Amino acid sequence: MKVRVIGAGLAGSEAAYQLSKRGIEVELYEQKGIKRHSAFKTDDFAELICSNSLRSDDLYNAVGLLKQEMRTLDSLIMSAADKYRIPAGKSLAVDRLGFSKYISDVIRNTANIKVINMEVCDLDENIPTIIAAGPLCEGKLADKISQLCGKDFLHFYDAVSPIVEKDSIDFNSAYYKSRYDDENPGDYINCPLNKEEFNEFYEAIMNAKKIEVHDIDDEKYFEGCMPFEEMARRGYKTLLFGPMKPVGLEHNGIRPYAVVQLRKDNAIDTLYNVVGFQTHLTFPSQEEVLKKVPALRDVHIVRYGVMHRNTYINSPNIINKYYQFIDHPNLFIAGQISGVEGYVESAASGLYAAINMSQYLNGEIKYELEPDTMIGAMANYISDTNIVKLEPMNANFGIFRCSYDGPKADKKKYYVEHSLQKVNEYAKYV
Repeated sequence: MKVRVIGAGLAGSEAAYQLSKRGIEVELYEQKGIKRHSAFKTDDFAELICSNSLRSDDLYNAVGLLKQEMRTLDSLIMSAADKYRIPAGKSLAVDRLGFSKYISDVIRNTANIKVINMEVCDLDENIPTIIAAGPLCEGKLADKISQLCGKDFLHFYDAVSPIVEKDSIDFNSAYYKSRYDDENPGDYINCPLNKEEFNEFYEAIMNAKKIEVHDIDDEKYFEGCMPFEEMARRGYKTLLFGPMKPVGLEHNGIRPYAVVQLRKDNAIDTLYNVVGFQTHLTFPSQEEVLKKVPALRDVHIVRYGVMHRNTYINSPNIINKYYQFIDHPNLFIAGQISGVEGYVESAASGLYAAINMSQYLNGEIKYELEPDTMIGAMANYISDTNIVKLEPMNANFGIFRCSYDGPKADKKKYYVEHSLQKVNEYAKYV
């Protein structure tokens, strides 16, 4: 058996390693040796270009749990990260050069992995293939993927608002109501501010730090997707006549001075999108600004607002929960191009896609991870047919599906123990 893996980023390197472990010959295609994007600085695999931090390593944080699930399944990426860890408090930070070189050396010295330095311009649907081309995918390969996905293939300057956990919203202040709707509770959660509170909120925006724009992000925004901080800079009242307009949102006979509206983001009612708050602020600044809203004082942000170039498929109805194309079963996809967000999530998708590809080549995908594990929750989220337009997000407990009726303080501990038990059991069969 032979599988092609396109791209030697975190997802592709992990996928190639997992396939080779299972006795499958791998042709790993990577164009870096002959054509390198300006975002990359070396020819090594799994290069980290934005930050040397792989985020929290706290087991009771969603991405910390994801890392531990990957360790349980013998992840090459996690092995490299643990080997080249550098001090960073509760975060997992690495020596980026050592990290990438280690992964490259393992891949290049694995007998049944053949590294082919070339730009892939086409796909042969008769050959089992994992596409891990990354969010900078362009040219003929991007055109081919677009043909496979039709209009649902997306390539744009991504402009999305933060998403928060419902459990972290203070309903002593917040209330349900759709604009002008007095007949029922409404579809939106409204977070009101009085004039003094809005003044503090506005001042925080005006003093907030913006993310530096990289060359790879030097593109135009979508029409109508202006960052909310840019709206604020146009004048004190701009937000009050825009996304924070209070008209029609009276509550108990009182009209707030301003309102931050939240819209439900998933079917199980655990995540809410901050309406109209696409932003170029740094992540700490986003948190500082949102926490000026009384109902969001203790808010937990599971996906920060971003505005950057991104290439990914609108995966619901295109791929299934195994990262496999529904209409092209020999083709799997992994990494950020599949719809996941983040370095760790990309590597995890490569790991899981490879395990599923291995099972597929052996006749059927018999064993799987359910949404009561973080790897399974991610796969379920990006293949959820209830989602019309996918918005990539990092691993979070808002997409995690596990029944729990105990004290709120013990919920994450239960999730972690339950998940790791399931992954340990899964590891015995794959």
